[in-house]
Amino acid sequence: MFCREHAAQLRDVYSDITAAGADVIAIGTGNMMYAKSFVADEKVPFMVLVDEDGAAAEVASVTGGAKAFLKLFTPSVLSAGKRARKAGHSQHKIGARSMQLGATFVIAPGNKVLYRHLDSDVGDHAPLADVLASLKN
Repeated sequence: MFCREHAAQLRDVYSDITAAGADVIAIGTGNMMYAKSFVADEKVPFMVLVDEDGAAAEVASVTGGAKAFLKLFTPSVLSAGKRARKAGHSQHKIGARSMQLGATFVIAPGNKVLYRHLDSDVGDHAPLADVLASLKN
């Protein structure tokens, strides 16, 4: 439900992102069938790739597995769950590596990282204001 929430948030500001000359590429943990369903369900206008073996997550130093599981039952995650459900997001089929946390990067030409947010738990997303502000650099 949290990946769906973040994808919807990005979808809702996608026109602002493209107006700044940027684009969004989401990388999911499922397979291609799961990604196609995700794109259709959430009406995602941007490209969604899959990282079936976790190689991209590993290179990006994104937390997963047991470390992420330990952060699952915290007050902040419970609060985030209420927020996500209130906004209409729900858990669908669980994909591969369901304990993979997320991350948001803004990368400029030349592989220059303008912004980096590694989620601290499943309900933590990069603040959209920060993402949009980084596009002005």
